[in-house]
Amino acid sequence: MSFFDKIFGSENSEVNSKVNWIPLTEFSQLDEIVENSNDKTIGIFKHSTRCSISRFTLKQFESEYNIENKVDLYFLDLLNHRDVSNEIANRFQVIHQSPQLIVIKNGVAVYDASHSDIEAEALEKYV
Repeated sequence: MSFFDKIFGSENSEVNSKVNWIPLTEFSQLDEIVENSNDKTIGIFKHSTRCSISRFTLKQFESEYNIENKVDLYFLDLLNHRDVSNEIANRFQVIHQSPQLIVIKNGVAVYDASHSDIEAEALEKYV
């Protein structure tokens, strides 16, 4: 069963993602994100697996994404890791939303968008 099959709860669904998602599940990964953002742009996509708007936004983002290997993209399943989501809001000084894309450079959030404002091409400005 793939990572996305687990998230969406269907072994029959096919996700043809161009995105090499890194699952964000632990507080300790936030320290890694801060450190790694000094060398590479980091994106965090916060997703609610029970929300159709979030699912639509995720699929749209994946279909638009075309800057492989230039950004490390983390995927946060908000429902299973709400504590990590709360720490993201606190640490990076962004208001919690879902779905939400947060871009981290040099240890700080330089961009965040939610719902229909999430666009993969916005990442290109920060690469």
